[in-house]
Amino acid sequence: MNVTDQHTLFIKQKAAELGFSFCGIAKATFLEKEAIALEKWLSNNMNGQMDYMANHFDKRVDPRKLVDGAKSVVSLMYNYYTPLKQTHSDAPKISKYAHGEDYHLVIKDKLKLLLDAIIEHIGPVNGRAFVDSAPVLERAWAMRSGIGWMGKNTNIIHKKSGSFFFLSELIIDLPLTYDRPTTDHCGTCTACIDACPTEAIVEPYKVDGSKCISYFTIELKDSIPASMKGKFENWMFGCDVCQDVCPWNRFSSPHQEPRFNLSEELQNMTKQEWLEITEDVFKRVFKNSPVKRTKYNGLKRNIDFLKHS
Repeated sequence: MNVTDQHTLFIKQKAAELGFSFCGIAKATFLEKEAIALEKWLSNNMNGQMDYMANHFDKRVDPRKLVDGAKSVVSLMYNYYTPLKQTHSDAPKISKYAHGEDYHLVIKDKLKLLLDAIIEHIGPVNGRAFVDSAPVLERAWAMRSGIGWMGKNTNIIHKKSGSFFFLSELIIDLPLTYDRPTTDHCGTCTACIDACPTEAIVEPYKVDGSKCISYFTIELKDSIPASMKGKFENWMFGCDVCQDVCPWNRFSSPHQEPRFNLSEELQNMTKQEWLEITEDVFKRVFKNSPVKRTKYNGLKRNIDFLKHS
């Protein structure tokens, strides 16, 4: 085994020790095909009010502009699947990914430990960690590194474990042994397309972000359009529909991350308690939660919208 293979093996073993489910590595290079697709997606206004998607376009499609001398993109998947549900079936619903502590905090901690371990074991390595909050095309790198394919709902799917994963990356100036992309296994299935309540999956492998329930309940700052009334299926923050119906998610297994656990208070809140939620309760229930992103007024808007749908 040569030194490059040794370094690669060390990184993958350390990632597994830190709780990452899968780790794949791709060569840091310009994403030509993806750049064209992103430009077209933006020109069709499928980002809605997500203006940040158009920012730093050059960095988004070339990791070498994010890290000087970048050689490798280490892509990682961290499981967040849980079979636990909110106790009251008529209560407004929250996406599984937001049941516990904000994943940005949890995974950033893990990535820092991984980068520190690489430097300690290998020597001076320049790199940066990314968790869904910087101009990185995560799904493109996940596909290039072989840890999954992009499903028709545009989520990354792993053949043995489904799609309930957070994606993250280390971009480093260390040459490594690169993985090959996997193949697409969606076949003729259209379960996600058929089930989407707002028809946001406008064609296989293309989502109009401005039509997605997650967009309306998290990203949109204005009032939710009246045309969406009756289409949210009781989702007040995010939406899991296209993943819940995906046949590959029958292979999902419960996560082992205590910081993602559903709190007892959140699990047991009734529909009436949600309708009457105060700002103090919001701050207590969603301390360190991704739901804080909507702020109290945003979540209250979503709940009121469901009430009048």
